[in-house]
Amino acid sequence: MELRHLRYFVGVAEALSFTKAAEKLHTAQPSLTRQIKDLEEELGVRLLNRTKQQVTLTDEGRSFLADAKRLLALAVETIESVRRLHSGEVRALNVGYVSNLFYDFLPKTLASFHKSFAAVSVNLFDLSCGEQFRALEDGKLDLGFVGLHEPIARRGLEFRTIASYKTLAALPKDHPLASKATVELKSLATMFFIGMSETSYPGYRDWLTKTCARAGFIPTVLQDVDLERTMIHVVAAGLGVALVPEQLKKLEHENAVFRSLSPTVETEGCVAWRSGAPSAALLAYVQIVEQMGRSLR
Repeated sequence: MELRHLRYFVGVAEALSFTKAAEKLHTAQPSLTRQIKDLEEELGVRLLNRTKQQVTLTDEGRSFLADAKRLLALAVETIESVRRLHSGEVRALNVGYVSNLFYDFLPKTLASFHKSFAAVSVNLFDLSCGEQFRALEDGKLDLGFVGLHEPIARRGLEFRTIASYKTLAALPKDHPLASKATVELKSLATMFFIGMSETSYPGYRDWLTKTCARAGFIPTVLQDVDLERTMIHVVAAGLGVALVPEQLKKLEHENAVFRSLSPTVETEGCVAWRSGAPSAALLAYVQIVEQMGRSLR
């Protein structure tokens, strides 16, 4: 399948006439008819219903039309982005991240990106996941390192899962389970949990509930907090336990410890961006992030 097949199909689908579409596309009608037939044969579905009186779209044709227009728009944007790169007319790439979660991963991806897109400047914004979602929706960010995929999907954003991180139990240092190297998740069933607020970390409470439910219990959440460091301080104060990605071990506290879980629990890390026609630079950075993230899975 070539882009010209998509252009020809969109032309006919919008005009609902081979004659009008051929005129607009500056091609002969028999050739246009042949191209559409070749496309249908390659796809294995009928896209158009044809009679002497009219041309109509099939259900498959209506669905394919939306995708074809999106792909053509992306092709145009990619070409324009490359031309802007060549001419030096390149705007900055605005990237949001959670410093406590991606502090070691972000520099490596940016260094690789700079090798191919040296002309594109990158602006970094240290924001919570919730703040990143709002900035993405307002057009202030091009890409966000936002964590869990479920709240991304609810907002209609595009996303990629870039990594899976080991989840640890954060416990008060004087807790009986703190002496163990590995903690059974179900052994935490009677304890209070410290969670992350929906405002700062959308989807965390749902993730916590589902994770504990797989171990046979529903967690009792004593308090939701906005910051990772606050979570560790509350745990250190002996008010509860928490499930955290292993990156938070760096937020060490003399009265808190981190222990592995059994069975193993993983926390996903995702990047998100607005749907539509992303720039060539953004797509290139997403690919770099995805490739480097595989080494963490």
